[in-house]
Amino acid sequence: MTNSLSKYSNLTQRIIAGLLGSAGIIAAICFSPWTYCLVFFIICLFSLLEFYKLAGLDGVVPQKVFGTFCGVAIYLLSFFVEKGDISYRYYFLIFPIVSCVYMIKLYKKFERKPFTNIAFTFLGIFYVGVPFALLNVAVFVDGAYNYEIIFGCLFILWASDTGAYFAGTFFGKRKLFERISPKKSWEGFFGGALLALAFVFGIAHYFHTLTQMQWVIVGLIIIIGGTFGDLVESLLKRSIEIKDSGDSIPGHGGFLDRFDGLYICAPFIVAYLEIVRA
Repeated sequence: MTNSLSKYSNLTQRIIAGLLGSAGIIAAICFSPWTYCLVFFIICLFSLLEFYKLAGLDGVVPQKVFGTFCGVAIYLLSFFVEKGDISYRYYFLIFPIVSCVYMIKLYKKFERKPFTNIAFTFLGIFYVGVPFALLNVAVFVDGAYNYEIIFGCLFILWASDTGAYFAGTFFGKRKLFERISPKKSWEGFFGGALLALAFVFGIAHYFHTLTQMQWVIVGLIIIIGGTFGDLVESLLKRSIEIKDSGDSIPGHGGFLDRFDGLYICAPFIVAYLEIVRA
């Protein structure tokens, strides 16, 4: 897809890839819990691979294969537990599995900083794998699949990103966080927030899994958390001195670039939802 879109401008590539990708994800989450699981498994997998690739560019040697395995295993385990197919007791498997990271490093020779590499292995699992696993908590209630929350959250996040991009491009003057991301502006932030809130009220009108006020709170979490997620990923890229995490998605960069807001939003959204549902 990257090659076929290369003849177009960056903005055109961004729009086409965004529409196609969004349509595919939305279709998957609406069709069945299994297609939802598959599409987010793929996103989680490629995001983990990208993260460990970036860490390697900075001279770190994380356990790419085992770290990726742990991340997707936690995601799948969470899916089956929340779906009700297996007991929540299986969550305790996470601890011995990830503890193998230490033992594996004992057999790696000639590493100058093995515990730095161990730390980056855990960081990939926690930064990427855990947020995707938490999404399963949001979409299952007592074992019943409900796509409304993940559907709404994605649309709000995409609206925030889109509004921020265009408002920042055409009106951006005041820097939001110049030290980390020179291109981001306050005008972009508020433009994204306004479009996201418009989507919040539209979604609340059609989806009644949450009350309107609950949707507003989730929307505010996404607006703020998504912005911080973008900045955190920018901090990662600046520390490695690269522009994009990859070129997998035309006009958007890599999977980390496209879903960075989700990594920070997901823990806060799930914590809020679990408190509301209690």
